[in-house]
Amino acid sequence: PRRLGRPVVLYIVVPYCALVVLFAAAQRRFLYPRTQVPRIEAADAHLSPGQAHDVRVETHDGLELRGWLVLANGHALEPEESLPAKLAEGRFVCLYFPGNAGCRMDRVHDCRDLTGMQCDVVLFDYRGYGDNPGAPSEEDLAADAWNAWQYVTDELGVPPQRVIVFGESLGGGVATRLAARACSSGKSPAGLVLNSTFSSMTDTVAWHYPYFPVRLMLLDRYPSADYIAQVDCPVLIFHGTHDEMIPLELSRKLFEAAPPTSSTGVSKRFIEVPQAGHNSVSPAMLRDELG
Repeated sequence: PRRLGRPVVLYIVVPYCALVVLFAAAQRRFLYPRTQVPRIEAADAHLSPGQAHDVRVETHDGLELRGWLVLANGHALEPEESLPAKLAEGRFVCLYFPGNAGCRMDRVHDCRDLTGMQCDVVLFDYRGYGDNPGAPSEEDLAADAWNAWQYVTDELGVPPQRVIVFGESLGGGVATRLAARACSSGKSPAGLVLNSTFSSMTDTVAWHYPYFPVRLMLLDRYPSADYIAQVDCPVLIFHGTHDEMIPLELSRKLFEAAPPTSSTGVSKRFIEVPQAGHNSVSPAMLRDELG
């Protein structure tokens, strides 16, 4: 046993412990593979003139986050108009929270899909992404999402019942927590739409690394299944059957945790997208359901 014990410690236990320590120390680098650029302008989206506009929101800790407001197809801001006046025309506004990679330049196609459904879109890059300062964490992203919600409903004057909260992948965790907070405050959004997301980040990481004690050391857990139980607006979740990053069963677990119906009597819906992977489900594929 002594002769066998030393190689086991040297070649198995020590490397394993080193990997666990490395993961624990660098987990946010793995979780937030952010793209950073010096500056992104609305004109870089190459949309129709007057359709895309730069917007800013201030965070609880004094940062300024930059993003876009993209008007629905066929609509443009005239020189004499203001954004609140333009949004008062009555269209739905989609407050969009993207996945954990890239920046808003990588979301132009999704913006086009959504604006093609006659929906205005508000999209802020997360802190530390794109041309935004700071470093991301679960708590800070949740606070920033609430600031974005207040920007849309208070500064732009859009009634909560005309705001659709849309989250994709990691953004599903951000969106679900935001929707729960809005519903708990008595300002329920028009709906919560989730694409290729999870029951929790802990479940997802544990699925990828079953031999690591991730449930003990994960800093950012995004317990969406807990938050979605507090959501009283209509819920629509869609997920690809061949998702290689977040397994279908974790999205199903989230769906099961949601209330059966909204406060207005709308039943929750889950849509499986056949043969679709994690990054191949687009809003355009579900135009009928989203419409």
